Amino acid sequence: MSTLARREIGRTGLDVSVLGFGGAGIGNLYRELSDADAAAAVRESFAAGVRYFDTAPFYGFGLSELRTGAALRGEQPARDNGLTISTKVGRRLVPAGPHDPAIGREGYFSPRPFAPVFDYSYESVMRSHAESLERIGVARVDILLCHDIGRMTHGAQHPVRVREFLDGGYRAMVELKRAGAVRAIGLGVNETEICVELLQSCELDCILLAGRYTLLEQPALAELLPLCERRGVSIICGGPFNSGILAAGSKKAAQSHYNYAPPPADVLESVRRLEECCAEFGVPLQAAALQFPLGAACVSTVVAGCANGAESRNVAAMFQHPIPTAFWRALRARGLVEAKAALPGIAG
Repeated sequence: MSTLARREIGRTGLDVSVLGFGGAGIGNLYRELSDADAAAAVRESFAAGVRYFDTAPFYGFGLSELRTGAALRGEQPARDNGLTISTKVGRRLVPAGPHDPAIGREGYFSPRPFAPVFDYSYESVMRSHAESLERIGVARVDILLCHDIGRMTHGAQHPVRVREFLDGGYRAMVELKRAGAVRAIGLGVNETEICVELLQSCELDCILLAGRYTLLEQPALAELLPLCERRGVSIICGGPFNSGILAAGSKKAAQSHYNYAPPPADVLESVRRLEECCAEFGVPLQAAALQFPLGAACVSTVVAGCANGAESRNVAAMFQHPIPTAFWRALRARGLVEAKAALPGIAG
């Protein structure tokens, strides 16, 4: 069994494996997935040394949580082996009758007879947390994240949703942490602006930031990462493949996604330039994408989604693939990453 290095989440004393497992895929994101493939994805990641598993009620409307819990119970991991689980709050799952799994709903092809409804109130967060424990089959999740709050998701309703969270949901999360029901609290979002906004009034341990600090783009460098370093807040780097385009590459763009949608031309051009540099140094694009975020001091772990055992084995191999420092320096010199982005293994 492999072992992976670990980094602390904030200042909580809780540490996580530097490679994590993202549970959206096993919630049937983009396509139907068998229970066997989902279980293999989790178990092969565990066998490769992954000890941090992230899921959410939204992922397949409870399906990801059910599958994550079932697969980890099958491995019989003890808590003293460093297993860490995170899930999310901010959506209630309400009964919605039977559904055809061949018909996608909000990107998920799930047969679960529920629909997600945004709700950041105190009561909703408490109920959501309790229901997640039941689906996963655990007495405690370690990290609880507020899911998809922000203007990108809520548009004109953004101020109302933030107030709902501050007046209710955040208070619930703080109470759960103080009671020892969770060890760390934070956000799980796809935008940097809401993180900066909420850090002005909330004490957070971590932020699962999807797609905004990757090999392809680093907007989080401008304000969020420096703020997190000052505040002792950890970044959990989600979406290291930017929804898939950095895993598939430019030649398979038609079968891939960027920000959960077809990749635009300018993104494909950026990917092609990265691929050229990778080819010159013999570095797989996936390896570079997985390893790049950990150059930043405030990044604790990189969370990659896997949908079957083969994908999990490949991600583990790419994460540990040797990359020469000359490659990272070339990326910076050619303007393929931001000049002030920290690079793995390179000081300053």
